[in-house]
Amino acid sequence: MAVRFPENPILTKADIRPSRPDWVVECVLNPGVFRFEGKTWLLLRIAERPPQKDGMVSFPVMNGAGEFNVMEFQKSDIHLDLSDTRMVGYKGQSYLSTISHLRLVCSDDGVHFYEPTDFPTQIFGQGAYETFGIEDCRVSLIEGIYHLTYTQVSENGVGVGLMRTADWRQFQKEGMILPPHNKDCALFEEKIGDQYYCLHRPSGLGLGGNFIWMAASPDLLHWGRHQCILHTREGWWDSARVGAGAAPIKTPEGWLEIYHGADHHHRYCLGALLLDLNDPSKVLARSHHPLLEPAYDYELTGFFGNVIFTNGHVVKGDEITLYYGASDEVICGATLSVEAVLEQVLKDAGLAAPRS
Repeated sequence: MAVRFPENPILTKADIRPSRPDWVVECVLNPGVFRFEGKTWLLLRIAERPPQKDGMVSFPVMNGAGEFNVMEFQKSDIHLDLSDTRMVGYKGQSYLSTISHLRLVCSDDGVHFYEPTDFPTQIFGQGAYETFGIEDCRVSLIEGIYHLTYTQVSENGVGVGLMRTADWRQFQKEGMILPPHNKDCALFEEKIGDQYYCLHRPSGLGLGGNFIWMAASPDLLHWGRHQCILHTREGWWDSARVGAGAAPIKTPEGWLEIYHGADHHHRYCLGALLLDLNDPSKVLARSHHPLLEPAYDYELTGFFGNVIFTNGHVVKGDEITLYYGASDEVICGATLSVEAVLEQVLKDAGLAAPRS
């Protein structure tokens, strides 16, 4: 159903300069996507750390003053846990093995991207709630303003931050809008009735799980009326966690949301949901089979392999141009038909095909 770009991967870590000369780029991940001034833009997540020495592991952490401290441990230390390449565990404390910031690139053709010289292109974490970095930004255009929802990571936990811009030169930071533990926040790009809506993913510890929730807001800052709308499915491709992709796509049949799901082996695929137009907490249909799943070498192997993850797309008519991170290391693209996705998801739910 999805047609991958023949040029995939379209961006690798070799294409991105590090933010400072004494660090290296380890991962290029999960871009927010938008159109601006006639171009396609990606807001990449760039994960960096110092070059690794033999027998050692080191990673940066930002302090409250905005300065970076590098922590370093011997790999032979019995207190060190490196079982997940994304994490470093030490004496019961968890850290990230890299620190992430957001990087802006643009393209005239949607395939070949470059870092512009006339825009500020790097957005770094700031303050006590972003000391481990900022990640996985979604971009929603609402009433002429670009709204950026992103993951804030620190020793205090993982929450959702919001910033806004009209021109991509000046940004208004609104702080944390959903407290820990929460991520994968995608804003609907218009009001439904008199409320704004978002999808988000709090994580259940013990009771509950990694499910998709919905919330409403009068102003995009204060969120309430939280409802759990989508659970994982044991034995399926989305058995361990589910989370929203980018802003839902409005269609005559309902709001179409491309979401990610992972199984207990940490294999990430993409599927689709259809939500009611007037009450988006109602799930009308859901994919039985993935729209896109790891199949090519660049999706199967990398910093954290067997992963396809999206939080950005561009929609023009019936065509969705989807940008995704693969294996936590490269950026790829694919195209899908809105009508074909709707037809498949409705068929899976035993409902009638969309009206042409």
